[in-house]
Amino acid sequence: MSGDYSYIVSSILSGLGATAMATIGGIALATVLSFLAGLAMLSPSRWVRFISRIYVEAFRGTSEVVQLFWLYFVLPALVGFKLVPLFAGILVLGLNHGAYGAEIVRGAVQSVPKAQREGCIALSLSPAQRMFRVLLPQAVVEMYPSFNTLFIQLLKATALLFFISAGEMTEKGELLRPVFGSHLVFIYGVELVFYLLLAVVITTVMRFLERAGARRLGRQPVARSRMFARTAGVS
Repeated sequence: MSGDYSYIVSSILSGLGATAMATIGGIALATVLSFLAGLAMLSPSRWVRFISRIYVEAFRGTSEVVQLFWLYFVLPALVGFKLVPLFAGILVLGLNHGAYGAEIVRGAVQSVPKAQREGCIALSLSPAQRMFRVLLPQAVVEMYPSFNTLFIQLLKATALLFFISAGEMTEKGELLRPVFGSHLVFIYGVELVFYLLLAVVITTVMRFLERAGARRLGRQPVARSRMFARTAGVS
């Protein structure tokens, strides 16, 4: 019996690398697209705003599974070129979550106090200087909690790569079901633990970046006890 359990753990663990690669690749692509599309939606050019809005609404308004099927199954039929499953998964994860991240970027930049913008104009800073030297550094600190949630959602979405056989943890667990059907509770329990551990890693990194960013701006980092109390509604 113990041999069965160790085999199950090792089998699911063999998919951890693919899950981690899909998560890291997806986060990297989503971050780049979030800033590109988010800042584009604030552009003075109507056409730039229109194109970025089309991207955001298209990927937010359609199923992530359908997007995955289009990229992996339909695209090869149209162009005759098939993507590697893991790469296709990273593209879909990045494109989809980048659309959500774009709204985070747009909202955070617009939330910077108006006085900061007026001060930039008074100092005769160019629009690029205003954005990258004053507004964006303050906005990025406000983005960290929302991006933390977005990246955890992206991590959980890697399970969808099971549909294209990318070799991640969920697929490894599903392959065990025909042989170890009597251990389903243990199989899915192991998967839950591994996903939880990866989510904790993401949260730890994002909280570290949030505290570091707050210190650079001369802000006092929010203590964890105060943050929990605020979340619970305790004054």
